[in-house]
Amino acid sequence: MHSDITSEFIRQMPKTDLHVHLDGSLRLTTLIELAKDGNVELPSYEENGLKNLVFKTHYADLPEYLKGFIYTCSVMQNAENIERIAYELAVDNLAEGVRYMEVRFAPQLHTHDTFPIADVVGSVADGMERAKKTHNATPEVKQGRDIPFEFGIIVCALRTFNEYMSPYYSRILKLMAYSPKKEVFAAASLEIARAAVVLARENGLPVVGFDLAGEEAGYPADDHQGAFMFAHKHFLNKTVHAGEAYGPESIFQAITDCHANRIGHGTFLLSSDMINHPAITDPERYVHYLAEYIASQRINIEVNLTSNLQTTPSIKTVAEHPLKQMLDHNLSVSICTDNRLVSNTSVSREFELVVEHIPVTRRQFRNLVTAGFKGSFFPGTYTEKRKYVRRVIDRYDELEQKLLKPNE
Repeated sequence: MHSDITSEFIRQMPKTDLHVHLDGSLRLTTLIELAKDGNVELPSYEENGLKNLVFKTHYADLPEYLKGFIYTCSVMQNAENIERIAYELAVDNLAEGVRYMEVRFAPQLHTHDTFPIADVVGSVADGMERAKKTHNATPEVKQGRDIPFEFGIIVCALRTFNEYMSPYYSRILKLMAYSPKKEVFAAASLEIARAAVVLARENGLPVVGFDLAGEEAGYPADDHQGAFMFAHKHFLNKTVHAGEAYGPESIFQAITDCHANRIGHGTFLLSSDMINHPAITDPERYVHYLAEYIASQRINIEVNLTSNLQTTPSIKTVAEHPLKQMLDHNLSVSICTDNRLVSNTSVSREFELVVEHIPVTRRQFRNLVTAGFKGSFFPGTYTEKRKYVRRVIDRYDELEQKLLKPNE
């Protein structure tokens, strides 16, 4: 641990998680219990067994990393289970000092004939809201000694899918059996974008953003341009998984064709050697202008250190992660978990990795923390968001003065 920034300070400081997947962030004990109750077959019903067989510290590749989602999604097919999982996720975040989070998931993986998408999203909102009410009713919050908890929901479309992933996708593939696959994927994304807008604008659910997740290679973001244009025209914030397994061109598509307000992962934003398009004759110049544009527009990069190490063979240690380069380019960067269970991490642990392995100044660290709040898709008005962020910064500064040595 960097001598200037302590574990206790990291634990107490107000934090965000802008990139956390609900179906990758269950409590392991809850997964086992719900699997037993629902007759869902697991490779083991012991915590250590699942950690050895499924939820590992290190994964061979992305397919192995994603294997665990088969089991988590299997227990997330009714309102009671989903509300509980969302509630526990919020409680676990609150316990480690997270005061704002945006939980994301693909409701189409959980919906079926008796469980419509509106109920899926509503169940998540109910669980999160229950945790919020409990925390915000505490004397510490009421007396201004703690930050109120706020949250938003991000609805995800998928770049690609198959009939085995859910009844929803099976039905779409059958209805569009004679259409090219890319058109099927695009149509599904547009429908999810429409649902997100209706749930936010008409149903009053705290849907604050629309996301595109899934395999990048071979499934470009611009195939889903229609969905993102719909979200854009209806004032719904947008984030895109990009630059996680592909290069700067994928991020360029996200911000130009999809109007992304934030980038999920963005790991290879500065990797000019990954550019493939023949029209880009000066890759370094291209990356320079792309990074400058993203920096000037304050398009936040949702960085997930542990997850990147687990799914990206070319990054072998935290010290090799391009986070330091991003900070040196004055990019807006937030620290996130991606998947608390699958990556076996927490927001506090991710910040500890930063100070243990990446040479950041106190100012850069403060910017990392506050960037999460500033880059959030806060569910209130802009004025309310400014007041909330100001309160967070004041609390951070107060704790810094109390718990850390004077900054020389």
